[in-house]
Amino acid sequence: MKCNWGKIGIFAGGLLFGTAGVKVLSSKDAKKVYTHTTAAALRAKETVMTTVTNVRENCGDILADAKEINEQRAAEAEQLIEDEAAKEEIIEDAADDTED
Repeated sequence: MKCNWGKIGIFAGGLLFGTAGVKVLSSKDAKKVYTHTTAAALRAKETVMTTVTNVRENCGDILADAKEINEQRAAEAEQLIEDEAAKEEIIEDAADDTED
């Protein structure tokens, strides 16, 4: 049986590197970095949620204003139609009076 010392060395180096990596990742300094990163992410989330809430409120206001504008235009159009109908009725009455 032939032993390949190069592959065994690579395996041992990987094992050592992995063990050292776990130690580094679980150190107090690493935990402090994780904590600060998580805190920054939570602050960013809060900012985004505040912005989303403001945009939703503005959209609601815009929608309400747009509906009000459309209702006013519809009322004005209805009034215009009624005024035109009244004018036509007056003209017809005047025409009937001149025929008599």
